[in-house]
Amino acid sequence: MMSLPQTLSDGVPAASDLSALAIDRGAGSRRHSRLRRILVRVLLLAMLAGIGVGTWAWRRHAQIVVETAVIYSVYPSQALTLLNATGYVVAQRKASVASKATGRLEWLGVLEGSKVQEGEVIARLESSDTQAMRDQAAANVQVAEANLAQGRAELTQAEIAFRRSEALGEKNIISDSTRETAEARLAKARAAFAGYGAAIAAAQANLRVSDVAVGQTLIRAPFNGVVLTRHANVGDTITPFSQAVDTKGAVVTIADMDSLEVEADVAESSYLSIHVGQPVEIQLDAIPAERFEGVVSRMVPTVDRAKASTLVKIRFTQRDSRMLPEMSAKVAFLDRELAESERKPILAVPMAAVVEEGGRQQVYVVENGKARLQPVDLGMKVGDQIEVRDLKAGTRVVIRPPGDLVDGRAVKQATK
Repeated sequence: MMSLPQTLSDGVPAASDLSALAIDRGAGSRRHSRLRRILVRVLLLAMLAGIGVGTWAWRRHAQIVVETAVIYSVYPSQALTLLNATGYVVAQRKASVASKATGRLEWLGVLEGSKVQEGEVIARLESSDTQAMRDQAAANVQVAEANLAQGRAELTQAEIAFRRSEALGEKNIISDSTRETAEARLAKARAAFAGYGAAIAAAQANLRVSDVAVGQTLIRAPFNGVVLTRHANVGDTITPFSQAVDTKGAVVTIADMDSLEVEADVAESSYLSIHVGQPVEIQLDAIPAERFEGVVSRMVPTVDRAKASTLVKIRFTQRDSRMLPEMSAKVAFLDRELAESERKPILAVPMAAVVEEGGRQQVYVVENGKARLQPVDLGMKVGDQIEVRDLKAGTRVVIRPPGDLVDGRAVKQATK
């Protein structure tokens, strides 16, 4: 039988016996504490996972400011350039065409851009007065020739008369005075004939002077070339030195396009780096997409003290019909002559844009505001640029990609 707890004398249970009646709650509290700790840990892990996912999403979509560059064409010759200079295209043969005569311009047969041949009449002055003088000189030649013919006839007659008198004198048929008269007549005829010959020479000389005067009213091209500028119009007065008021000296300026060359100013300190025959690459501002080969033809042996430079003249190896005088030119003096493979442009990116990912050379290409990692096939180096063979010109790439840049992240171009 179960025994009842012992009681005190007044009927109250003893203390030792009361503990036996208490409810034990320790095991349940421990279980609840473990559950709470597990729940907290799960919540913390969920929060960390959410933060990680949020960070990943932010990195994927938040814009990052990057430096970019555009892929463009470069020429391998840039790696061989010793010195750069600027200059202008000029014509070695160039002339301001004028007339030695003074007169009013009656006809002008060329315009700017007209091609002319050597000796071609390109303009004419009024020549009615000089033409009249020329006609008069020609008439004087005819008069002198007629006088010469008359003198020749008189000389022939005098010679016949003299021979007859000689024959008759030997037979004492005529007197000595008659013979002397015939001899004097012959001498006079000979002198007259010589005078007529001199008169013809003088008349012909006057005719040549008149021809020159008429010729000076015709303005001719001194060589094959192209008319660059027109200085006078029909009706203008042309004088040899253009000293009078409202007169013109030159009618047109022409240039021989086959003699085009570049004149470049080279700093005095770089003069010894250049020599005659040195290969040169020329870029014309008017034709920026092409490079032209050239060679140093002459070096002016003096220094311009005002600019501290010397003038170098460069001949084009091959001429182009698009070249015009006074075009601006950039000149690159090369270390050596270019190989055939080095004459064509290549596409290049800054070397700072190339990164190594997964053992491959790659670049971040910017497309639609996002950076896309793309493998590239690299080629030759040109200065701080490197050739890329599988990208298109105009493609924008990231330079010096930051460490937190990943494939597909939104980017924004840095402003300077």
